[in-house]
Amino acid sequence: MDNNIDFKDLWKQQAVIPLNMEELLSKVKHFKSVSMRKLIFTNVLLIATSAFIIFIWYKYQPEFISTKIGIILIIMAMAIYLFVYNKLIGFYKTIDGTQSNSDYLQRLISIKTRQQFLQSTVLSLYFIMLGLGLCLYMFEYACQMTIFWGIFTYVVMFGWIGFTWFYLRPREIKKENSKIDNLIDKFQRINDQLEADL
Repeated sequence: MDNNIDFKDLWKQQAVIPLNMEELLSKVKHFKSVSMRKLIFTNVLLIATSAFIIFIWYKYQPEFISTKIGIILIIMAMAIYLFVYNKLIGFYKTIDGTQSNSDYLQRLISIKTRQQFLQSTVLSLYFIMLGLGLCLYMFEYACQMTIFWGIFTYVVMFGWIGFTWFYLRPREIKKENSKIDNLIDKFQRINDQLEADL
């Protein structure tokens, strides 16, 4: 029996499951459409929320300057978030069926980079401005409550902000990153296979 095993030959002989390009392009198309729907939904939701807040300001005419500053901070937080988030539209629109594998890969990496900036810097700024704005906005109404209910209101508000920051935000970020990382990995494998064949 020959004890000299050539691992290189064994490695070359293993069956490589080729990636189905049609299936991969279908996944990219699905990713693009889901991302665009989410972007549109976020725009509608935050614009409607801003309009509702402006309506409340107009209808109820708050007396404290802190309430007005709070409203402005909340609306500014939403506007800044939407401004940065809407820049992804350009990246999504450039993904089409006529690109090469390396172009797809570069587009997906650009989207991932933009998403990471959005998920870290912009989302942190959004939550800071939103939290501060809510604190200032609620101050006028908390002053009209008993001490117990005023404290209770702030505890519930900070509890909700904490829940979204520490639980919902990381889950959503992980889900988004997983989707794009999966696509990037598949395109990287195709590029590696094509380069190996050359």
